[in-house]
Amino acid sequence: MGTPLLTQDQELHTLLKTNETLFMETLFKQYYTLLCRTAVRFTKDTEAAEDLVQEVFCKIWQNREVLEISTSYKAYLVRSVTNQALNYIEKQKRLVLSEDTSPFESTLSANTTMELLAGTEMEGRIQQALNELPPQCRLIFEMSRFEELTYKEIAETLDLSPKTVENQMGKALRILREHLLFLYITTSLFATLA
Repeated sequence: MGTPLLTQDQELHTLLKTNETLFMETLFKQYYTLLCRTAVRFTKDTEAAEDLVQEVFCKIWQNREVLEISTSYKAYLVRSVTNQALNYIEKQKRLVLSEDTSPFESTLSANTTMELLAGTEMEGRIQQALNELPPQCRLIFEMSRFEELTYKEIAETLDLSPKTVENQMGKALRILREHLLFLYITTSLFATLA
């Protein structure tokens, strides 16, 4: 499995040195969709995510002559987009706070059991469970499960040891399991009472 990635990275590196336009086109075709999914996980906004990915590609183009990538291109790009997205979120938080509005408005709805079990509601509950993970733990989980990066790639991207990544994944899975088990039990309880 390591050989195709290595060959792919070697080909990209050769293109960077010999044909910059083809390098960018290849990089874009291979990673654009993955990077947009990565950004959307943070921003929850498709347009903003696409803008952030475009900014990353623009920066790569602008710095192509001095570009030094010590990890895989995939890991480098995911880390770059993740950093862009985190900066974007931080900027949005500052805007919200400066407008003196609360970004954490609590809305409670009286859902019936059937509504609770509806796909969109369940997806919302899963997202809520993800949001309750500690930031680094969540980032590692999303990079592993949604971006399909290996523990090694995540470790390289975040400058962590693979063991730390493994521990954080275990922690994330334990927290999610507990949260979703509680949701299942309460849903089942409401169904039997109805």
